[in-house]
Amino acid sequence: MDLKIRKNGDIYIIDVNGEMDLYNSYKLKELVMKMLEKNVKNFVINLEQVDYIDSSGIGALIYICSTIKKLNLQLAISNIHASVKTVIELTKLMGYFPIANSVEEALLMVKE
Repeated sequence: MDLKIRKNGDIYIIDVNGEMDLYNSYKLKELVMKMLEKNVKNFVINLEQVDYIDSSGIGALIYICSTIKKLNLQLAISNIHASVKTVIELTKLMGYFPIANSVEEALLMVKE
């Protein structure tokens, strides 16, 4: 899994590339925690290049989402592929995550 950060105004977009599984999902969690330490307040996690996610990846997203909600900060997850969406639906978490169809839509969600 490869992570790239880009910025749109005061919103940080994390582009995730590859599989989110037991072996690497902690990287995304660690990155977001480091960004929180630097007072980043608005996040978009772009899953456009993620074709596979396992329970560890879902766990990382839950941890990130709950941490950001507790701090009253903004998060949106964008571009979820069918295979990843299926896993999220099976875990009954579609309503838990703030999901957008595109990065542009996610940016609007986070700005509000």
